[in-house]
Amino acid sequence: MMWRLKCVMAGLTLGLVGTNASADSTPNSISSIVDPFIQNYCIECHSDDEPKGDRSFEELANDISNDNTLVDFQDILDQLNLSEMPPPESDQPSDQDRMQVIETLTTAISKYHASHQEHRAHSILRRLNAREYRNSVRDLLAIDVTMFDPTERFPRDQTVDHLDNIGDTLVTSSHLLSRYLDAADAVINRAIYPIEKPAKKTWSFRENFRQQPEIDNVHRRFNGFKHMTLYDVVGADKPEGAYGPILALADGVPFDGVYEIRFQAEALNRDHPYDDDLIGTDRGQPFRLGIVPGNRDDGELHMPQPNEPLLAEIELADQPSWYSVRVPLDRGYTPRFTFQNGLMDARNLWTKLVKTYPDQFEKGISGIVEYRNQAITRGKLPQIRIYEIEITGPLIDQWPTKSQHAVLGDDFETLARGESISKDQIRSRVESFASRAYRRPATDDEINQIVDVIDSRIAAGESAIDAIADGCKMVLCSPNFLYLENRTIDDAQHLSQHALANRLSYFLWSSTPDQTLRNLADTGRLDNDQVLRRQVNRMLADPKSEAMLHGFLDAWLALSDLGSAPPDRGDFRDFYRHDLGTAMRTETELFFRNQLDKNLPIDNFIDSDFTFVNTALANLYGVDAPLEPGFHRVQLSDRRRGGLLGQASVLTVSANGIDTSPVVRGVWMLENFLGTPPSPPPPDVQPLDPDTRGATSIRDQLSKHRDIATCFDCHRKIDPLGFALENYDPIGRWRDSYSKRTKIDASGELPDGKSFRDVRELKTILISRKAQFSRALTTKMLAYATGRLEVLSDRPAIEKIASSANGTRDLVIEVVLSEPFRTK
Repeated sequence: MMWRLKCVMAGLTLGLVGTNASADSTPNSISSIVDPFIQNYCIECHSDDEPKGDRSFEELANDISNDNTLVDFQDILDQLNLSEMPPPESDQPSDQDRMQVIETLTTAISKYHASHQEHRAHSILRRLNAREYRNSVRDLLAIDVTMFDPTERFPRDQTVDHLDNIGDTLVTSSHLLSRYLDAADAVINRAIYPIEKPAKKTWSFRENFRQQPEIDNVHRRFNGFKHMTLYDVVGADKPEGAYGPILALADGVPFDGVYEIRFQAEALNRDHPYDDDLIGTDRGQPFRLGIVPGNRDDGELHMPQPNEPLLAEIELADQPSWYSVRVPLDRGYTPRFTFQNGLMDARNLWTKLVKTYPDQFEKGISGIVEYRNQAITRGKLPQIRIYEIEITGPLIDQWPTKSQHAVLGDDFETLARGESISKDQIRSRVESFASRAYRRPATDDEINQIVDVIDSRIAAGESAIDAIADGCKMVLCSPNFLYLENRTIDDAQHLSQHALANRLSYFLWSSTPDQTLRNLADTGRLDNDQVLRRQVNRMLADPKSEAMLHGFLDAWLALSDLGSAPPDRGDFRDFYRHDLGTAMRTETELFFRNQLDKNLPIDNFIDSDFTFVNTALANLYGVDAPLEPGFHRVQLSDRRRGGLLGQASVLTVSANGIDTSPVVRGVWMLENFLGTPPSPPPPDVQPLDPDTRGATSIRDQLSKHRDIATCFDCHRKIDPLGFALENYDPIGRWRDSYSKRTKIDASGELPDGKSFRDVRELKTILISRKAQFSRALTTKMLAYATGRLEVLSDRPAIEKIASSANGTRDLVIEVVLSEPFRTK
């Protein structure tokens, strides 16, 4: 089998194999070397009479003369490199014949690319997507977007291959244009106003802590609303006591800003007297209190809301103690308290508790109302009590604020007093703001148009500050802000300095270039290899690079779909009790961050001896939990968990929430992990044909499905990869059987004839094919970085990047230094 490995390693990096002088690339060499090979080993399946894979080679050209013939020969080369053709059951060529064809085609394809540089793909002018818009106004105007989302009414960005930044799909509609006007109005108003410094105020709350109708009736009799009591976690299906709102502050705070929240709280009954399996909390862990925002316009304050980021989390002592935190709150938002590691589905627990321990409660009761009353008044359930709350704010450390200074600079206080400033000062402010918004120096004509609008507003009686605000809104509605510049400077289509700064910034930060990048672009120093390397390293060290992790992992691993098919609540309670969905994403992002920061080998994505877990994920994986709260790097001795294929985020996003499917996971592997998506199923074939009804297992069903001729070619690629992951349930927990009687068989055979017994052996095979994985990863990253999908002319650059980048940070740097990234 060594010849297969040699073919993959030698041939997959296009351009390296082709250096053999014995491999000619003339039409004669294709006729004398490639054509006989195709006739002997390919034509039987790929002839005009129902060709396999819809590829017929009967009319194949004798040379590579255009892009159409390039596609044909590139497909042949790829299949030979992957050792997937000819299939194992067919006659096989000798190692020498196979290598000779690979070398011949590699050289011919390389020469075609070298002689057709003018056919390079161009990135179209593309607009900012929603997350880029949000990040851009955040950095341009120094505003907090924790609760404020100016894009919430934008139509959803279309995606292709899970990428949301591809220019072809980012269309602009009349509806979106109207939303841009609303967003610009909201953004500028938020940045400039109020023009008078808000006075700091303190609100105090003692007693009268009503929370939720279902439990208020009990609390009225039990404690007279003297304290707020939290029971449920926020992931409960029908939460009771999951949120502690301050109903006396239901309208929220009056101004955006930072507020200090002081409160007296107690963790009660952490060491409870009941069975652990019934209660479900971890008596060995301190109770964690969270603070999330709430807005009555978004629904009931005691229920989940669409925008409730965790603003703070505090470990509580088992006796009443005072705590203090500072959190951001937007106008109209009120803080709500949560029990981060509390009970799960307290509504059902009331009844279970009374029925399980009847001697501790009154006799002869029935109904949820009485069970709830008994469980709360007589029981000793784990709970958090809050006795007193003080809120002070807004706490303003700087006035004018950073946002006000970002728009009006040193002129803010003059304008706030209602005084005017000179036309030169207005022009200066407009030039500064527009140049930062446009990500390049604004032209005189552009500035003149904005200044004319401001002058007309002032002439109509508007105050100077309101008129300038209108001019800034005009800037944010301009195509110069909404679209990324892709201007070129020469016949080779190299990007201008500012266009390159844009591409680099939106690749690594999903946001506008900072002052350092703008200065380098202004002075013409950015387009230099060493400068670009330094900038990549600087930008990856900035917290704003978290946007790249989030955006790229969504695109590469389809993590944007995590949660779209939520697991069944009955079978997977821990998913909701411990907020495993958030933990899963966090693990993968920390893993990728570690790869970047330490420039670790790309192989680790396939298999590794470490990962990052918190207590909940450690329990799910069956590994030792961290000694301290939060996420920590842990060593893995069990290779079932190493690499991305052992991470719950990947395993959950490739399931449907109810069960697993080898087909779904196999397709996910081919599309996202290996970069070789299968063809769509024929329109006249059902996902599982009726003839499979007599099958006894999913393996039997798919075996019968593969008997259908039109399904065989794809399913022999899909199914083995999916079966290798069958030991993982829909949330990534390991299992050895589907039921007591049905043991899981995770073995399989790949199209090249290599077999494996389980996911561990599959990963060993994938490591031997890491060149294929590296190319798939490079292809996706280059598409994410440039905002366009791969075309044939990108192949030489992709192969060069994939073969030269051993470390993950090296990969990012090589993408930035590549010709496709630096050209239109």
